Amino acid sequence: MQLRTGIGTDVHAFAQAASGRPMRLACLDWPGEVGLAGHSDADVAAHAACDALFSAAGLGDLGTQFGTDDPVWAGASGAALLVETVRRVRAAGFDVENVAVQVIGNRPRVGGRRGEAEEAMSAAVGAPVSLSATTSDGLGLTGRGEGVAAVATALLARSTG
Repeated sequence: MQLRTGIGTDVHAFAQAASGRPMRLACLDWPGEVGLAGHSDADVAAHAACDALFSAAGLGDLGTQFGTDDPVWAGASGAALLVETVRRVRAAGFDVENVAVQVIGNRPRVGGRRGEAEEAMSAAVGAPVSLSATTSDGLGLTGRGEGVAAVATALLARSTG
């Protein structure tokens, strides 16, 4: 068995509060939170996971696979992007072993919904997804409350026999 790892990151700024854009993070809706600006739903956790999966499979990145010039993916959910990412990764001959995602930001507060988020992301990926969250102690765009970031790793396996 051949194992491959990948890493992915994603960052999105908060949308204008008046936009009414919903917050979607880790394949969940977060009522009462201002959403993130982006071409799709701007789910940084899902997008970082997609990038990690594409990286491990040697398939490029989220922008290469789901470019902003493709209207099919406008407004797409993070879950839909993950499902399609996994389909493409499997078509390239890999199985997903696991994904780990860390969300970086002051809000939303992920801890109380971590288990629910892991279940939602795991369902989309078809493999275990672990989620953690941290702040940046007031530093950078996440610390200033301008947006949310995420970093992910993925482990893939390809059968060599």
